[in-house]
Amino acid sequence: MSSFDVVIIGSGPGGYVAAIRCAQLGMKTAIIEKYSTLGGTCLNVGCIPSKALLASSHHYEEIQHFADHGIEVSGDVKVNLKKMIARKQAVVDQTSGGVKFLMDKNNITVFNGVGSFESATSVKVIKEDGSSEIIESKNIIIATGSKPSSLPFIKLDKERIITSTEALKLKEVPKHLVIIGGGVIGIELGQVYLRLGAQVSVVEFMDRIIPGMDAALSKELTKVLKKQGMKFYTSHKVQSVERAGDVVTVKAENAKGEIITLEGDYSLVSVGRRPYTEGLNAEKAGVKVTDRGQIEVNDHLQTTASNIYAIGDVVRGAMLAHKAEEEGVMVAEILAGQKPHIDYNLIPGVVYTWPEVAAVGKTEEQLKAEGVAYKAGSFPFKALGRARAGGDTDGFVKILADAKTDEVLGVHMIGARCADLIAEAVTAMEFRASAEDISRMSHAHPTFAEAIKEAALAATANRALHV
Repeated sequence: MSSFDVVIIGSGPGGYVAAIRCAQLGMKTAIIEKYSTLGGTCLNVGCIPSKALLASSHHYEEIQHFADHGIEVSGDVKVNLKKMIARKQAVVDQTSGGVKFLMDKNNITVFNGVGSFESATSVKVIKEDGSSEIIESKNIIIATGSKPSSLPFIKLDKERIITSTEALKLKEVPKHLVIIGGGVIGIELGQVYLRLGAQVSVVEFMDRIIPGMDAALSKELTKVLKKQGMKFYTSHKVQSVERAGDVVTVKAENAKGEIITLEGDYSLVSVGRRPYTEGLNAEKAGVKVTDRGQIEVNDHLQTTASNIYAIGDVVRGAMLAHKAEEEGVMVAEILAGQKPHIDYNLIPGVVYTWPEVAAVGKTEEQLKAEGVAYKAGSFPFKALGRARAGGDTDGFVKILADAKTDEVLGVHMIGARCADLIAEAVTAMEFRASAEDISRMSHAHPTFAEAIKEAALAATANRALHV
């Protein structure tokens, strides 16, 4: 029987990062993964493959506008979806291989199979061939992630009525893709196929898309995507999703009680994700699972069993890969006797459409609900020289600051490179910067980052210089 200082169940971003940090801190570490490849949902059927397809489809879209830059492309430009999907898989395979390399480099033992608790200190690994072995560990970290959610009345056939997993490996570009859910995953994959020539319709129960983000971002993204040809049916409650041959019919009720009918050849069900604990046998280890299927943890990510911790999508909070990574490091350092912390308010959220959407901190809606006096400053990308030079003029940066102290409370942006630009806002807020602090920092010209400086100036007595 193998024995370890710590065993991690699940090799997604939270699990494999936790394993690396544990190994760095001198612990004998093992990781259990049910699939043959490491990296979990994010690497295999989530973050990485979706960004690969977003990048490929963005290149195709950009070619349509090369003439604006004086570049003439002769002949028809065609999409080879099979090759695009193959490239996506090559990126996934290379990245998964990189995780395997990191496991080997850090002397982390990898067990392939389904991990299930036998007790608070022992885990059975059931392998694909049906055989099993039991491993012992002083400490265990649950990092089993999440799976796509659905609606009770929808039958997912994974052929025409699909989840994000199937949407990443379609064999044809849909003629009409009906997306149920206007959150991050649905909007990103919707833009992929919109660029490739599909008609895309989004049905969203809430009154706007990306409803968890600042309303101004939702409004701007909706405007841009409508201009690109995407159609939206917000404040619509899906009543049924039925397939007949190659036709999928979606019926939804609007705010007036009227039923609308959308017919497409594919329907992507993208209504969120749910914690994945199937087969874990958490009760055998004394680990409590909530009514929502989450592992219950305290502020130190400790479960109801003192030597067992849980991180990532399987616990409360935003289902984000980088949030899981931070939690994995935190638990490893706690086990090593250190005193790490995470400020969950400073974990950024990103939508990888084009324009990109990114945010950190409080939204205007949250500040109003909490009765916090604040001031806001915005700056449009169309006023940036770099944005005009590149032809990426959609979007803006908005900074929210405390009305009295000027401390930055939230930063919300939509535009080119915002997924990378948001790191400046996170850094500033980590050090409790004021809007004026940011406004007095030199930003290189011409850059997209100047929009952050200008928004900070706008939040500081309306002093923006270039608008």
